[in-house]
Amino acid sequence: MSRQKAVLISTLWLNLMLPSLLCENLRCFYSPYQTQEKQATFKLVVTECPPKEVCYKAQGSFGTHNALTQRGCMLLEKCNHVAKVRLRGAIYNTSYSCCDWSYCNSSTGVTADFITLFITAVLALKLMAL
Repeated sequence: MSRQKAVLISTLWLNLMLPSLLCENLRCFYSPYQTQEKQATFKLVVTECPPKEVCYKAQGSFGTHNALTQRGCMLLEKCNHVAKVRLRGAIYNTSYSCCDWSYCNSSTGVTADFITLFITAVLALKLMAL
């Protein structure tokens, strides 16, 4: 890996992680529960989480069909669980995935975490030293 790529990766990592490292509140995307059909028409809104909350994305399924999504902030203790959500007379099995850096709940799946980004940054810094 070239030095320029390593510097780019390190800079990107710092831009993503700096608010968390400075103990500022996270900025996350917010959207109310919405069906998959309406998801394309709803614009995500940026919100600032209260202290000690992280970003999440909820995915609700009806049988084997992914039917709902929701984004926002929640307490870390409530993350990574499954709950039943009643909406318009139907019950959806909803799973909540959390992440702890700003704007991390924008994608279709929230899977990376702080440790993954930290390891990536350390490896990039080691490559720069070579």
